[in-house]
Amino acid sequence: MTEEIEILMEDAKEKMEKSITHLEHELIKIRAGKASPAMLEGIMVDYYGSMTPLQQVANVNTPDPRTLAIQPWEKAMIEPIEKAIMAANLGLNPENNGEIVRINVPALNEERRKDLVRQVKKCAEDARVSIRNARRDCNEELKKLKKEGLSEDLEKDAEADVQKMTDQYSKVVDQHVEKKEADILTI
Repeated sequence: MTEEIEILMEDAKEKMEKSITHLEHELIKIRAGKASPAMLEGIMVDYYGSMTPLQQVANVNTPDPRTLAIQPWEKAMIEPIEKAIMAANLGLNPENNGEIVRINVPALNEERRKDLVRQVKKCAEDARVSIRNARRDCNEELKKLKKEGLSEDLEKDAEADVQKMTDQYSKVVDQHVEKKEADILTI
């Protein structure tokens, strides 16, 4: 029975780690006043009739903290890249000089900063819900094992361990949120 408990614990831990990884990925997309190539992740460009990720048709870099430079591998892609960025509705205005698409990232005003903080808190809450769901799933499996003959003491110990793990991962979420909020609110 203890082997089954270990498998359940490992599975719960894996799910909680995936929640943290997803949160980190989502927080990277939220801009904190500085230009970052990650801001353009998920933008799909019409590449000769098929939708292709921007990073596969161009090189994206940041020449300075307020500018994104997108160097398409083919000049014909400049216009589709501009259209894709506009369609993504990120509040960014691409400009091109015939060779490079530049985006000047505007400084954040107070209202926009508050919106971004709300967005960060929503991502964090989604991560917490995901972590709690992993805990619930593990606890339900422990109850099934108890019906199959697992001792009550082992079940209670395992539930306590799952709760400790849940608290630990929730603290990690809080740390990520605090860091991102400080990033956003720093002018």
